[in-house]
Amino acid sequence: MKQVIAVLDIGKTNKKVALFDEKMQMLDTRRRRIDSIPQEGVQAEDVLSIEEWFLDALADLSTLYRIRAIAVTTHGAASVCVDEEGNPIVPPVDYTFPVEESVHERFFRTMGSAEELQVETATAEVRPLINVGKALFFLRETFPERFSRIRHVLMYPQYFTYRLTGIASADITYTGCHSYLWDFHASTWSTVVDKLGIRSALPEKPLLSTEVLGTISAAVADRTGLERDVIVTAGIHDSNASLLPYLITRERDFVLNSTGTWCVAMHPEKSVAFTPDEVGKMVFYNLSYAGRPVKTSILMGGLEYENYRRILSERHARNDDPAINPALLAEIVQQADTFVLPSIVPGTGQFPDSPARVVEGSSAIPFSEIESGKAFPGAFEDYERALALVDVSVAIQTVVALERVGLRKGTEVFIEGGFRNNRSYLAILTALLPDNPVALTSVEEATSFGAALCARAALEGRPVEALADTVQMAVQPVERLDLPGIGDYQKRFLELVAG
Repeated sequence: MKQVIAVLDIGKTNKKVALFDEKMQMLDTRRRRIDSIPQEGVQAEDVLSIEEWFLDALADLSTLYRIRAIAVTTHGAASVCVDEEGNPIVPPVDYTFPVEESVHERFFRTMGSAEELQVETATAEVRPLINVGKALFFLRETFPERFSRIRHVLMYPQYFTYRLTGIASADITYTGCHSYLWDFHASTWSTVVDKLGIRSALPEKPLLSTEVLGTISAAVADRTGLERDVIVTAGIHDSNASLLPYLITRERDFVLNSTGTWCVAMHPEKSVAFTPDEVGKMVFYNLSYAGRPVKTSILMGGLEYENYRRILSERHARNDDPAINPALLAEIVQQADTFVLPSIVPGTGQFPDSPARVVEGSSAIPFSEIESGKAFPGAFEDYERALALVDVSVAIQTVVALERVGLRKGTEVFIEGGFRNNRSYLAILTALLPDNPVALTSVEEATSFGAALCARAALEGRPVEALADTVQMAVQPVERLDLPGIGDYQKRFLELVAG
């Protein structure tokens, strides 16, 4: 049988098991959609169904391959609290579950101000419950008696590594990703951990993602047919898994802009620091697979684009992607009289206090009125012009996000994800970044691949950097667009969102 590594890759909706061989080629996959479920008055991650499906998949795959190692990578902002028997003792709340405003207010009143916690824990507040520390606070208020009996607080990857090995742990990437739980300056658990009363439910220190946690339990071996000496690595947060191939192959300074519903800009840095302008914004630090700081900013660029596109498609009975039109873009920025301003989801992105609206001349139409059909901007009567305006808006927001993670002259900017196919957005970005090379990149199944690299390094007992030659990364430079007037348009855009 061929020897392989198995990765459990848990996305927010879609779950996947991927197998990689010794050359880091993906050989096989199993996929399933498993949604969150209502549970005791909250929306919760269906961890029991995920676990059962994963074990079934391992049992099936073990008849075809010899699995030697297992790595786990998951989406962010989730945890599972278990009792003495290792079973969930409170619902593993879904981070999209909306809670009352008073919950947020009590959290900061109890734990410290948002600004203080951002400096201590390198965490930006992201709502509804996209901070594990705040989700735990909500669970403590909602289920106080059971919360007091928690034996282990497990970050999401570590719930599954715990079920595989019986060993409770934490990994540095998940601990250090907008959780409020890690003090970035003292390199230890934060004051929030003590105020929640959960220090005894956490390990003394998190592991690096390339470390071996242990081997599978006898029960898992019996259930799946795997050998008892199959190793399980510590686990890794999905964004950090996707970043890993870049970290081990790129020598120059770079920023990776991973685009989709959320656009996530990640810039490896040597230290942790915020400028006054960044405090209160969606700027924070991750910790890489090796525990090193990665300055990160996020905005819902894909969500904004898709919302406007949906409205325009309904209005114009079109859903095509117009070809890039430099003349139209030049006209828009030189006239500088129409602006699509963020933020459709209040409190998010790089302009959390800016209400979403379209400004035409001296008038402003709120996004809510555009969406409901009560009002429609004149510029939106032209489908291609409207989409170009949205592209300009998202590109300017992207530049702000890149600058807030430390973009410098000469820093390479890599774009991966959904916006790789938006030629207009990419062209505008090059015009806004005359001193930075912009390129499209793609690593097939990047999240699973990054996690598999951790497992391969652990299995072979060598640094993950030694596997750089297994990374197949396509890099395609984006042709630069000269767009006179874009600087003045950008300045006016920023004045409007600030005012």
